[in-house]
Amino acid sequence: MDIIAAYREAGTYRGAAEIAGTTHKTVKRVIVRYEAGGAAAERAPRGHNYDGVAALAAERVVKTAGRISAKRLLPAARAAGYVGSARNFRRLVAAAKDAWRREHHRGRRPAVWSPGEYLVIDWGSEGGLHVFCAVLAWSRFRFVRFAADERAATTLALLAECFEVLGGVPGKVLADRMGCLKGAVVANVVVPTAEYVRFAAHYGFRPDFCEAADPESKGIVENLVGYAQRDLVVPQAPFTGLASANVAARSWCEEVNGVPHSEICQVPAERLVIERELLAPLPSLRASIGRLVMRKVDRLSCVRFGSARYSVPIRLIGERVGLRTDDGRLLVIVTGTGEAVAEHILVAPGEASVRDEHYGGPRPAPRRAVRPKTAAEKEFCSLGPVAEAFITGAAAAGSTRLGPELAELNTLRAAHGDEQFLAALDRAVAFSRWRAADVRSILAAGPGTADPQPAGDALVLDLPPVPVRPLADYALGSLS
Repeated sequence: MDIIAAYREAGTYRGAAEIAGTTHKTVKRVIVRYEAGGAAAERAPRGHNYDGVAALAAERVVKTAGRISAKRLLPAARAAGYVGSARNFRRLVAAAKDAWRREHHRGRRPAVWSPGEYLVIDWGSEGGLHVFCAVLAWSRFRFVRFAADERAATTLALLAECFEVLGGVPGKVLADRMGCLKGAVVANVVVPTAEYVRFAAHYGFRPDFCEAADPESKGIVENLVGYAQRDLVVPQAPFTGLASANVAARSWCEEVNGVPHSEICQVPAERLVIERELLAPLPSLRASIGRLVMRKVDRLSCVRFGSARYSVPIRLIGERVGLRTDDGRLLVIVTGTGEAVAEHILVAPGEASVRDEHYGGPRPAPRRAVRPKTAAEKEFCSLGPVAEAFITGAAAAGSTRLGPELAELNTLRAAHGDEQFLAALDRAVAFSRWRAADVRSILAAGPGTADPQPAGDALVLDLPPVPVRPLADYALGSLS
């Protein structure tokens, strides 16, 4: 029954309490509030013992982006006058972190992978062995191998083996900022090493790096690292050696890739068959991986290796380049950019391997240029290529009086003019006549001399015009 109605009937607090089934104190409190207009009595707010340091905690949480712990912040709070318990202070710091994270949430969303786009790689370690893990993102095909170190050469070699197992090359390879592949960081942009760039150019993929201190951006391979440690390394360790560990890794990969994946509910090996059609083909040659031997390009635009010479582009004369040998080949690499500028087949000591394209074309035939020195020679050679051809031809024919006869030839030039003299000189070169008397005879003969043509050339004659009749004059109708 309603307490107010019961009080109206009984008229006393205890009587109304008996009717309503409660205590007389409750009846009194309800009646007093009803008579006061129905408003609840104002309660004085209760404070907390950490209110005095709440601003300090909020400031430090904002300054550290929500990473500071209550344990490290408690001494500063004690110095500021906090006298409560550590447990109560942890509640304050936790509330401040929650408030900061609500306003600074990164807005993560699930990854959407496209076939043939991403291969995600990472390193882990367990039991003294280093574990290289890679996941083809769309098909969830997993690749795991063991290594003795995490150097750049080891990473690239295992990445090349991964491409061979996949049967193709994805568009991008996503990695964290591992030191073996990172050359520098400029404005938060990772600059890959020259060796990694050369390796990526050889296979045709684009290197990609995730954000710093952000393992969630490549959690797909972080999960694989933990899975391999729990399901492969721990149950089967210790291994007798690196070879036996990799045998176990291959068997384990065949096992996990042959059963349905918990995320996609499909078999990764079957999905790989579909995704392989979108992967880029493997190059015909596997990339050479290893240390470079430094050499300086000499003035002949060559480098020496194994007592043999190998040509490089002439623009690199005086520069230091790296040499790498693999499968009977010598690769010349510009260490600053990682560009492979020359490739040669190894030759025996004392021999040379020269590529014409390094010098701008094939080797030219030996040529001794005409360089006039005396006044007569300079005047004669001013006629151009025909005069130079006359001098070289006369020298080849053994004309010992060519020098004294140049003065006579210059006199003939002045007497007949440059045009007639050049024509006569050109005719003398064509018929191998190297004396000044021969040129004088040609000038005396004039333009009426014959100009024979080689067999097979077209004969062009200037014929006089003659009157012609149209074909209509020969029609049969005009004869009737």
